[in-house]
Amino acid sequence: MCNHEPRCPGAEAADREAARLTAHHPEQGWSLLCNGVLLFEDTGEILPDGQVVAPHRAMPAKAVAA
Repeated sequence: MCNHEPRCPGAEAADREAARLTAHHPEQGWSLLCNGVLLFEDTGEILPDGQVVAPHRAMPAKAVAA
């Protein structure tokens, strides 16, 4: 799907969220990346093959230290 040079990371790559935006709808809470990943504002994802990736927000520093 990506026509950029250098190419964006593929949907199966660990850094897939670094791909460029194709569509951005903040009012609806989602963005489509050029690698086909549907990215939600809660950090959840739907990959092009239909696989769902659960939200993966970072924990606040205080929660980690406690």
